[in-house]
Amino acid sequence: MGKPTVIPRRAAAVAAALATATLSSHGQPVPTETEQVVVSGSGVQRRAFETPYAISVVDQSELRSAGPMVNLSESLSRVPGIVANLRNNYAQDLQLSSRGFGARATFGIRGLRLYTDGIPATMPDGQGQVSHFDLAGAQRIEVLRGPFSALYGANSGGVISLISAAPTGNFYSVDGDVGSDGLWQARLGAEALLSGGWNIRVQASQFSTDGVRPHSAAERSLGNVRLGWVGEQDTVTLLMNSVDQPAQDPLGLTRQQFDADPFQTTPQASQFDTRKTTGQTQGGGSWRHRFADAGALSESVLTLYAGQRDVTQWQAIPPATQANPRHPGGVIDFARDYAGLDARLVWRWDRASLIAGVASESQREDRRGYENFVVRGGRQVLGVTGALRRQETNTLRSNDLYLQGEAELAPGILATLGLRSGRLRVDSDDAYLSNGDDSGALSYGYNTPVLALQWLPTPAWNLYVSAGKGFESPTLNELAYRPDGGTGFNTSLQPQTSVQLEVGAKWRDDALGLGVEAALFRADTDDEIGVLTNAGGRSTFQNVGSTRRSGAELGLRWQPAPQWRALLALTYLNAAYQDSFQTCASVPCVGPANRVTVPAGNKIAGTMAHSGFASLGWRPWPSTELGVELRYQGEMPVNDRNTDFSPSATLVGLRLSHSVPLGPGTLSLLARLDNLTDRIYAGSVIVNEANGRYFETAAGRNALLALRWQAPF
Repeated sequence: MGKPTVIPRRAAAVAAALATATLSSHGQPVPTETEQVVVSGSGVQRRAFETPYAISVVDQSELRSAGPMVNLSESLSRVPGIVANLRNNYAQDLQLSSRGFGARATFGIRGLRLYTDGIPATMPDGQGQVSHFDLAGAQRIEVLRGPFSALYGANSGGVISLISAAPTGNFYSVDGDVGSDGLWQARLGAEALLSGGWNIRVQASQFSTDGVRPHSAAERSLGNVRLGWVGEQDTVTLLMNSVDQPAQDPLGLTRQQFDADPFQTTPQASQFDTRKTTGQTQGGGSWRHRFADAGALSESVLTLYAGQRDVTQWQAIPPATQANPRHPGGVIDFARDYAGLDARLVWRWDRASLIAGVASESQREDRRGYENFVVRGGRQVLGVTGALRRQETNTLRSNDLYLQGEAELAPGILATLGLRSGRLRVDSDDAYLSNGDDSGALSYGYNTPVLALQWLPTPAWNLYVSAGKGFESPTLNELAYRPDGGTGFNTSLQPQTSVQLEVGAKWRDDALGLGVEAALFRADTDDEIGVLTNAGGRSTFQNVGSTRRSGAELGLRWQPAPQWRALLALTYLNAAYQDSFQTCASVPCVGPANRVTVPAGNKIAGTMAHSGFASLGWRPWPSTELGVELRYQGEMPVNDRNTDFSPSATLVGLRLSHSVPLGPGTLSLLARLDNLTDRIYAGSVIVNEANGRYFETAAGRNALLALRWQAPF
């Protein structure tokens, strides 16, 4: 392996990339297009171009120009392989998937690992949320796809990681946004370099919208604090954030409703006053220590975090349905505490490196269900919290060990090998026993190895092949009920496993300002988890056999001249069932008469076969940019039976950004006009929705004006 060195060649290259980077509007180093530095996939800083896997970076300038910085869907459409659809329903999270993984989620986000500064936004059972992501305070977002996402443990079909921006000076800022559909947002922020190596950034925002359809208004209050300390050999970052988000739920539309008036709201939304309140507070920190005299031992990283999330949701379930004694009610209410740690050591030699780590996550959830009606004065009142129908305590814990090593086998030929081994345990203690005891416990063990071989024949080329095994456990919701209506966990439901393969090429020409990335991928999954029944307000799930997700991705960034820049992202995905299986035909789904066969070859619900994004920006002056964007969204099957599809849509957007000195600071302006042709389409679908309310209408032609004033102090 050669003589140990403190700074190996690859680490020195990363340092050089940062040293030669341009400066952002804050004076912060921003690597050039072909020198982007990432952490995801390896756990240490390295240039994105040199990684043996597909990874994309959305930088600070792209986040700011993409919209009001409220939703990830604004900017992730420029990443190949990713579907990030805004539901225009803040009572549900984004419809988010990576190469088809996560597409089956009817609410929230599952099948992906989500992080903010190393703190998971995905719970141990695989359910995740991104409502607390502080996009305005981000330096970049890293999006990892393919086999190497398995190194992040269970439920990792892809990784989306937000990296916050460290303060670079003493500034304060005032932001204001106004837009269509009653959108407005105010944001206050300050950052400072303190004595003794300390720095701090504080930011608070208030967002509100009337929504695209009636009964879809939402508000969001978000606060973030980032406190950092940098010493000669140590870096400490402490984080605290809090979000409060009440939102109305307009529900989805049936095909008939969508065709008749896509901007209507289904009557049940108003009848039951469907809505959701979400509150989350979390804190965490990381400590990175660089060893100076420990031989090959280079650094250690320790991350700790804890938080609490509270959710109450009022649903449109008729009282007659809740007459079933097994029904959990029409109001979901839970309080969730979670915590975790990740610790790792890094060794570096001249031609090799090794990472060894341990991770532990825990979750405790007090979940209750209530009727969504009461009787007052002999009259039934809907959309309120009524009698208790469910009360249980759910706990989950996962413990993982992981290793990842890289070695240069010959000049320009590198091998990477990794393994993550862990165990997940789920316990449920049912305290509402009048309808039977639904207590239960399950545990799963998993090993997810990854392997990559890459060849860098010249500084302009990177050719690689990578493979890995994935593991996805059922969520608490998927385990909660048995298909036969009996008590206890759905113990027949097994985790799904996948074998993934990726072949990729990366090419760049600094003289032309051109960078191109292409990847071919395939993922074969066994025991895919799918819907079995919907009856009496309870959904049950089954393993539906084998599936295959295969396709191709192309990404291009080109800056032919300082005043021009272009971006292209194209995706083709074929995600289909390899085995036939039975599923519900209608509600209630009781007995064989109400079930139908899903034939082999059907597309997986919520997946998109074709998608694309193109952007062209022109800077006539250093402080001004004009841009045009083109986004294509292919059709999506709304259910596993493929009885209907959301229509495809081609969307055009225009943007203008400009900054001028104003007083002691700088005033920055962003103006956007999206969906220029006023295309009517379904922005997302609620997959396998039991009542056929699949379609969620996207916004028509809409405008945004955002102002930001930043000044030193």
